[in-house]
Amino acid sequence: MNKLRLIGLYALVMVTFSAQAQQANCCDGNLENGWCWGATDPDKAKEKNALYTDSYKAKSFEAAATDLEWLLENTPCLNKSIYINGSKIYENLANVQEDAAKKTELIDKTLSMYDLRIKYFNDEPDVLNRKAYVAYKLLKNDQSRYQELLDLYDRAYELNGNNLLPNNLLGYMDVMRRYKAAGNEFSDEDVLNRYFGISDIMDFKESKGTPVSKTIKDNVEKLLLIILPDLDCEIVINDFGPKLEANPEDIKLAKKIFQLMLQGKCTDDPLAMKAAKIVDDNEPSYGIKIFIAGRSLGNDDKATALVYFSDALELTNENVKKADIYLKIAKIKRSQGLKSGAREHANKALSMDPSMKDAYKLIGDLYMSSFDDCAEKDDIVLDRAVFIAARDMYRRAGAAGAAAKAKAQFPSIGEIFDGEYEEGQSVKVNCWINTTVKLERRPSN
Repeated sequence: MNKLRLIGLYALVMVTFSAQAQQANCCDGNLENGWCWGATDPDKAKEKNALYTDSYKAKSFEAAATDLEWLLENTPCLNKSIYINGSKIYENLANVQEDAAKKTELIDKTLSMYDLRIKYFNDEPDVLNRKAYVAYKLLKNDQSRYQELLDLYDRAYELNGNNLLPNNLLGYMDVMRRYKAAGNEFSDEDVLNRYFGISDIMDFKESKGTPVSKTIKDNVEKLLLIILPDLDCEIVINDFGPKLEANPEDIKLAKKIFQLMLQGKCTDDPLAMKAAKIVDDNEPSYGIKIFIAGRSLGNDDKATALVYFSDALELTNENVKKADIYLKIAKIKRSQGLKSGAREHANKALSMDPSMKDAYKLIGDLYMSSFDDCAEKDDIVLDRAVFIAARDMYRRAGAAGAAAKAKAQFPSIGEIFDGEYEEGQSVKVNCWINTTVKLERRPSN
């Protein structure tokens, strides 16, 4: 038997022992195999237990409640099952009750079952974990009890930590949403501290191979955006920046800070880049690489941008994403005056996505701007053939205006005639362009 299983069994034994000890302390007589029938009328207690149990199984909840109430009053230490079943009995009655006052009374009885179970059988963490979930369902539409609900979730979180039920993670977030929407004082920092705790629990469960569902995870993130639609970036920067400074190896903290700064649209602050690089060092991903590359480019650090864009290529199998990266690299190369390298990467983009018109447009721009670089000034027709190459790219790009401007720079019919060329003849564009085009004249004025 492995160590973790032994620890789990030990914890279960201790919880059971604690509950039994608590029951033994309150039992006034006739404790038999975990059932305290009481000293007053054990036979009637057994009868009432049988009657309420049969009614409960038959879903006759009103009848079950009548006999249960006798047990709750006369044998409160009978067995924890009367509180487990009792909460379900009163919850079902509350759900169908239309009278507001009676419904409130039944809700209170439902929740009191958890408190009494703790009183007589201990195990407060587990019981409050369950109570929080039921309380959320029953009280979420009652603004007058939002403080009570938030306090309950805070206590359940405090006692359970990583053992908080997955549904309670989502419930906790929604309680915060409702609490703040009702006009209660609730600072961004208070929200974020709770959110970080919830996020830590989700990370822990995932690390243990029991991740919460994607639906819960996604909705937790959505609720944060609803609660803090205008996230105060200064809180993130001032409150959590120093924590990251003190714990630069804390990948979880870095991930949360980065996510919050994305949501708050405050990624221009250096903290976002710092957090992103910590995340990238530990858990490299396409998205993080692209972010760092983009921010580096925005800071005119082209060398770093090229490194991260190149790394991002290795982290995606999607051709469209690869094409987009290649085009970004091509633009950087063009800005550096590296026209051949720019065209190379634009062509790589097209090999990934042949429909990428921007890549054709970029190549056209490269050709269009190369007349002065490539003109040998010995043969005006060959020199101006570069504009034909540019026009051909613009056509593929669907850039009619740019194509017209390029065509206006074609050699004239006189230049073609004087050079002893013929329209439609294939001519070579030399220099770094090194391509062949069919000779055309420019439009006459």
